[in-house]
Amino acid sequence: MFNRRLIFKILGTLLWIEAAFMSLSLILGICYMESDIAAFAFTITITSLTGLMFRLLGRHATSTLSRRDAYLLVTVVWIAFAVFGMLPFLIGGYIHSVPDAFFETMSGLTTTGATVIDKVEGLPHGILFWRSLTQWIGGLGIVFFTIAIIPSFVGGTVKVFAAEATGPIKSRMHPRLTTTAKALWGVYLLLTFACAVCFFIFGMGPFDAVNYAMTITATGGFATHDASTGYFNNPAIDYTAIVFMFLSGISFALLYTALFKGKVKHLLKNAEFRLYAALVVVSTALIVYFLLKYNHYNVSDAIRVSLFQVVSFLTTTGMFNEDAAQWHHITWVILSLCMFFGGCAGSTAGGFKCARGVIALKVLRNEIRHMLHPKALLPVKVNDSMVHTPVQITLMAFFLAYIVLCFTAYFIMILAGVDSTNSFTIALSCGSNVGPTLGLEIGPTMSWSILPTMVKWILSALMLMGRLEIFTMLVIFTPWFWKNH
Repeated sequence: MFNRRLIFKILGTLLWIEAAFMSLSLILGICYMESDIAAFAFTITITSLTGLMFRLLGRHATSTLSRRDAYLLVTVVWIAFAVFGMLPFLIGGYIHSVPDAFFETMSGLTTTGATVIDKVEGLPHGILFWRSLTQWIGGLGIVFFTIAIIPSFVGGTVKVFAAEATGPIKSRMHPRLTTTAKALWGVYLLLTFACAVCFFIFGMGPFDAVNYAMTITATGGFATHDASTGYFNNPAIDYTAIVFMFLSGISFALLYTALFKGKVKHLLKNAEFRLYAALVVVSTALIVYFLLKYNHYNVSDAIRVSLFQVVSFLTTTGMFNEDAAQWHHITWVILSLCMFFGGCAGSTAGGFKCARGVIALKVLRNEIRHMLHPKALLPVKVNDSMVHTPVQITLMAFFLAYIVLCFTAYFIMILAGVDSTNSFTIALSCGSNVGPTLGLEIGPTMSWSILPTMVKWILSALMLMGRLEIFTMLVIFTPWFWKNH
């Protein structure tokens, strides 16, 4: 039925990789001689031994991976990474309950950025680095990382890519998927390095610069200070964050073409990028107007904070330099639309994706034209490529599933006693992997620790569904998935 041996083999290997990443945090703990040394040492041991057990169970595995195997593998790997990734928080006593620790780790891996920790500045350096690293690992995809580094461990890489990649159309720049994966990771590393260097130049310390660079290029939002980038009160840092959040929200395949092949015009002519840029410009202009009218900002500050928040919400990063909950409520509507649309397909950003937005708008335009010309044949074309009917149907199905899941979470939170505004924006935030919410009880600058335990479990699942584009995880709950034929 399933190639369990291969799934065990890959899972064991990936747990070893997770343990290797944790060792970086252990080294930091040793360097700073802080209380998280034992927590990471125990976690690395447990994770490595479990990885060894799965490797032994996966001995003599065949390399054939079916589509069902790929969906199950990707879902199991993400859950396993969250389960073992939460152990340093629990063993070290930095988070005291399993639901909170799982929520925090899942929020990191899915690059959502919502936190249940009320004061992150009191955490040791190793734990802070681990929070940032979980987001950086999850930015392009856990299994996708394996395809790039050790492709021999993952048979059926195209199926895994389809199960984990984002967007309605999967971008491949080379016939060999491993070559594409390495190119995309090259762009990711370059953005992270350049962002860290710029932050350091503009006044951040080395530790902060690396952490903020990882979470911004992953469009995650975890910070080493409770006030996020607002802690530095530095316009140069704000504009640096804006630039790299914006770049990280663009398809990495398009960035690769523009940066390494010099085809900038190809980027500027891309329909998805143009919608993405238009959303930034229009949303920023509207919020600037409302800030000047209702909140009495000066022009330069209004432009800076508006642009920062729009790019942060649109790219689903979740960084903040101002408390948007104190702004006029009409700005909440604009930011909520940004949360919904998200960045470009093939980026680290979450949300509905601008690629789907372009297709949906063109389908809507064609339907209106059909009202006047019922017999006309009106193809949907994006960047001179035909979008065939099956893709359009899948898009509409995705939209329906997205809305149903968000509204289900919304109603459950209402029943649990969370206020209506927070319930709606929390559901949208988790479904789109944004992080901050809009409201007065749980605003964009606050932790989510006051949420009921049941709600945290539901939101953890919603975050994972949002990151895996819903269907990858949803298909596992259907009876057809478990049938032999």
